[in-house]
Amino acid sequence: MAKLKKTTAEPPVARGLAAKAARPPLVRMVRIHEALTAEKYPNCSTMARDLEVTTKTIQRDIEFMRDQLALPIEYEPVERGYYYAASVAQFPMVTVSQGELVALLVAQKAVEQYKGTPFERPLNAAFDKLVSSLGEEENISLHELSEAVSFRTTGVPHGQIATFEVLADAVMKHQRVEFDYISMTAKTSERRSVEPYHLPCIGNQWYLIGYDRNRNGIRTFALPRIQGARNLGKTFEKPEDFSVADMLEGSFSAFQAGKTETVRLSFTQAVARLVEERQWHKSQKIRTMPGGKLELSMKVGIAPDLIAWILGWGGEVEVLDPLSLREKVRKTGQEIAGKNF
Repeated sequence: MAKLKKTTAEPPVARGLAAKAARPPLVRMVRIHEALTAEKYPNCSTMARDLEVTTKTIQRDIEFMRDQLALPIEYEPVERGYYYAASVAQFPMVTVSQGELVALLVAQKAVEQYKGTPFERPLNAAFDKLVSSLGEEENISLHELSEAVSFRTTGVPHGQIATFEVLADAVMKHQRVEFDYISMTAKTSERRSVEPYHLPCIGNQWYLIGYDRNRNGIRTFALPRIQGARNLGKTFEKPEDFSVADMLEGSFSAFQAGKTETVRLSFTQAVARLVEERQWHKSQKIRTMPGGKLELSMKVGIAPDLIAWILGWGGEVEVLDPLSLREKVRKTGQEIAGKNF
C-alpha cells in the first residue's frame, strides 16, 4: 500500500481518530515494548505507576505480548524486571490494504448515524478496538481518507432510546411487552400486549415485529408511535418457523404483504436513469421502452409504503398494472391536489 504523507493540519475527524488510536490497551503495550527495547528492565510496579493503572493490568499486558504476540519476553531476577531475550525490530501491528482502510472508514462513518442511540457506545468501542490495532502508516492513511466519505440521511425519526432499550431487552429475553400505540389512521392510542420477535431497521426507521395478542396475529409497529413501553416479565415461546425474511418476502419496504401482485410502472425519460441505477426490490425487472421511457416491474404486496414511493416520483411515473394500484394512486393524488390547490 502506498504511504500517504501526513498533512500539517489535521481535520477534526482525523484528530478524533488519532485520539481513538492512542487508547489502551495498545498504548500500554507499545510503552512496555519501548522500555524493553531500551533495556530499562521494566517491571509491573514501575509500568503501572507510569501508566496509572494497576499492576495486574500490566501483568496481563505482558502475558498477552508474550503468549499472543509471540514476543520473547523474559524476567531477569537480578535486575528485577523484564527484558527481550532476542532482538525485536518493531512492535507487531496489523497491516491492512487501502481497500480495507476504505471499508473501515465507511464503517466508522456509518457509526456516526447512531449517535444518541443504544448502539452508539458499543459501536464506538468496537471501532476503537479496530483502529487501535493499526500501525502508524495505516492511521495516517485513515486520517487522510476521513474527509472523503460521509453519510447524510433525511427524515431521521426522533430518538426513542428508552423505548428501544425496553423492546430490545424483551426481544432477547423472549418476554411480553405492553405499550400504547397510535396507528397511522387512528386519532387516539390503544393499549397493546405484544410478544416481541424482532427489531428491524428499514429506511432509517426502527420497527417492532411481534405477535399482537389484541389482534391475534403478527403485526409491525413503528417505534416513534410506541409510548409507555414496559416489559411484563412474562416469557413466551417464539415460533420456531418464524422468519423475518419470509414475512417480508413480498414487501416493498416495512409493511407486511399478504397477497403479492405484479406491479408495472412506466417512468419518463427524465428519471429513467435514476430508476435504472438502483435496485428497489429483489424481484424487479427493467425494460427500456420507446422514447427513452423505462418500465419497472416487480412482484410485491400493495401497501402504503409502495404507494408513498410511487407518489414521490410525481408526474414522472405512471402505474400500468394492476388497476387497483392505479386507482389508489389516483385517489391519493387527487386528495393531495385538493389540499394544496
